Amino acid sequence: MILYSFRRCPYAMRARLALRYAGIAVQIEEVSLKAKPAEMLALSPKGTVPVLSVEGRVLEESLEIMRWALGENDPQGWLLGGDRRIDELIARNDSEFKVHLNHYKYAERYPEQSREHYRQQAEVILADLERRLGEQRYLLAEHPTLADAALMPFIRQFAGVEPQWFAEAPYPRLRAWLQGWLESELFKAIMAKSA
Repeated sequence: MILYSFRRCPYAMRARLALRYAGIAVQIEEVSLKAKPAEMLALSPKGTVPVLSVEGRVLEESLEIMRWALGENDPQGWLLGGDRRIDELIARNDSEFKVHLNHYKYAERYPEQSREHYRQQAEVILADLERRLGEQRYLLAEHPTLADAALMPFIRQFAGVEPQWFAEAPYPRLRAWLQGWLESELFKAIMAKSA
């Protein structure tokens, strides 16, 4: 099994998280986005990572890869018995939050509004996540779920835009949740640079 990945891409990151968590051994092929391998483009002409080639099938969406991995092995119950709230949180992240994140991170490309304006748009979602984390240790349960793993790379990216602002923002539970992920053996393993 080969996973075509890009280390810092949040979509590839969440696919690697699920594969590692599920204990699925894959060969990770780090892709240069400027020189995508012909083998990957033959499997997935759209040319975006992640792409997983498994048993003659091509999985080319991060959530598809995550769900496949958890279908193979979900030792801590990340799927939460098919709880629909997982899908709702991920859908909001991948549409609404991702747009705000892109505008915030690359504010110079969107001069219609200020970086602060774009940050405030995203903060509506951050405030909701902070509230959820006041009810339990993770977004939907006392243990990580698919939603936590799927959202974490994007919250990490958001926190990195203005680290000082994020460190002082009124989201202490979200910061602690993110720090817990960043310090986890699982995250360290999927971010290790290959030799």
